[in-house]
Amino acid sequence: MLRKIGNLIKINSSTEELQVPPGQYETDKFPVMTFGNTPSIDVHLWEFNIFGLIDNPMTLNWKQFTSLQNTKVTADFHCVTQWSRTGDEWEGILFNDLMTLIQPRPEARFVMVHCYGGYTTNLGLDVLTDRNVLFAHRLNGTQINKDHGGPLRLVVPKRYAWKSAKWVNGLEFMGTDTPGFWESQGYHMEGNPLLEQRFDFND
Repeated sequence: MLRKIGNLIKINSSTEELQVPPGQYETDKFPVMTFGNTPSIDVHLWEFNIFGLIDNPMTLNWKQFTSLQNTKVTADFHCVTQWSRTGDEWEGILFNDLMTLIQPRPEARFVMVHCYGGYTTNLGLDVLTDRNVLFAHRLNGTQINKDHGGPLRLVVPKRYAWKSAKWVNGLEFMGTDTPGFWESQGYHMEGNPLLEQRFDFND
């Protein structure tokens, strides 16, 4: 369901998906799951780089990025360690709204998401263009703090949460699917919780 509220668009996707996928349990807690140090990011110095197989590489600052249409998405969040939060309200910029600025080449089928701190994760362009994927700066009405990925994190509701990268600062459009940080350590390249695609050590 999609509703327009002032200058916000609100998407409720809870009826589109199974709320708690196989092997998951529901919780109200939101554990901090981070490998490495948590960066402190000054939004006045923040930059978002878009490059790779596109005709118009660009760099956006915080004001430019957040001036795009803001959307609220009600969606679930599934950690690979088997906990799930349901019905959270994320607010930010839809991936599809950012795509209105980008001219990908026909061979661009995958995206590497880059983050402050060096983290990366790979996603198919078809996954990212799902209507409820967004770059979130608010969660349940509050600014996302740095422990949970502030000032900006990616939210991909139909994938395990390691794909919902924290501290996002760039997108690299690619022709081939290349593993990101956790994928190169044996995590599944797709990470679909409905299929329990947690690990892929044998491939």
